[in-house]
Amino acid sequence: MSDLIVNNKVEAQTLEWIATQQQIMQQDLWTLAEINSGSYNVDGVNKVADTLAQWSKKLDCELELIDMPPQDVVDDLGQLNQKPLGRALRLFKRPQAPTQVFLCAHMDTVFPIDHPFQKITRLEDDVINGPGVADLKGGIVVMFKALEAFERSPLQDQLGWEILFNPDEEIGSPSSSKLFPEIAKRHHLGLIYEPSFADGNLAGARKGSGNFAVVTRGKAAHAGREHHLGRNAIRAMADFTCALDNLNGQQQGVTINPGFVQGGGAVNIVPDTCTMRFNIRIEHNGQQAWCEDQIAKIVANINTIDGINIELHGGFGRQPKVLSPANQELCKLVQSCGKSLGLSLEFLPTGGCCDGNNLAAAGLPNIDTLGVQGGKIHSADEYMHLSSLTTRSQLSALILLRLAQSKDLSWLQRKGMEHQSC
Repeated sequence: MSDLIVNNKVEAQTLEWIATQQQIMQQDLWTLAEINSGSYNVDGVNKVADTLAQWSKKLDCELELIDMPPQDVVDDLGQLNQKPLGRALRLFKRPQAPTQVFLCAHMDTVFPIDHPFQKITRLEDDVINGPGVADLKGGIVVMFKALEAFERSPLQDQLGWEILFNPDEEIGSPSSSKLFPEIAKRHHLGLIYEPSFADGNLAGARKGSGNFAVVTRGKAAHAGREHHLGRNAIRAMADFTCALDNLNGQQQGVTINPGFVQGGGAVNIVPDTCTMRFNIRIEHNGQQAWCEDQIAKIVANINTIDGINIELHGGFGRQPKVLSPANQELCKLVQSCGKSLGLSLEFLPTGGCCDGNNLAAAGLPNIDTLGVQGGKIHSADEYMHLSSLTTRSQLSALILLRLAQSKDLSWLQRKGMEHQSC
């Protein structure tokens, strides 16, 4: 500990205790990562929630399991269905303390129950490969250990906290995002446990994102005998997709990605249905209206084709995260804590999205990459550095301790913040 720069004995003792917890954190990570919790594996997500509920006993906090409404999903045949989602888990303690901090981590991963990537393997002494080890189960372990360390300190009464473990972040938080506006009113700031960048730096500004599904419907007919009576839904979708893709490059920072298409069947039948899904990323809110207007024009044009109908579903679920003055000050606090630990942390812009977007849109300044150091997320090559369990737990604990010690949080006071009983 001699190479660390800490303010007082409490900080030193807290960081030293975390350093003794590495093996326990590794065991906890193995437990979580080998529970499959793909977003639509409801039983798996709920098993993670039940595991975390058991862990919460160490924090001596209040607990609530929240049923999430199902997600509306357009299937490959163009039909609108509902997919059930797992429960959210909410933990909270000292809601009337002078400083209120919201912490968030998602329980779901991108790997469905039938995906071959299910186990952790060790690549090097300090590097493991496994499903969700970086995104985001390592972050859950970091969060728990940091809170456990903070609760051991004499400063605990100065700070209250609330955690949301949500079940649907990897599919855009379609249900849990509805909880964020009220959560934002109760807190001064947010800490989110997405993984840091592979080099250890943190995310700053983020692009906004929209997910859409479009369905074209035509008329089936025999491809040889009565081809002229058919109306080809695949051709209509091709026209839509080309027009949509041509929007790329027209607005700086806007990217549109047609990512999935399915339609037709036997080639002797004029296809009557085609489905396509696409994603849009934007740099600022003004671009959302431009995208929506351009897409509406394309849809209207396709709908003028005789015998063709096109339906658009979805929308922009995450606004761009622009760093407010309060958020910039929070970044400085995190950098100062990192410096005390020998970490040189930069905040870098990214095109990726997370629940940090949702919280920023609700007015809550937040840091959203406080999880472990790793990379190649959303692939079977996902990895993380085991040593970052300790260093990132120390970073979060130090943030909490310094917030609790601060006598001036005026830079975090936001109009409309409400201290509400949880």
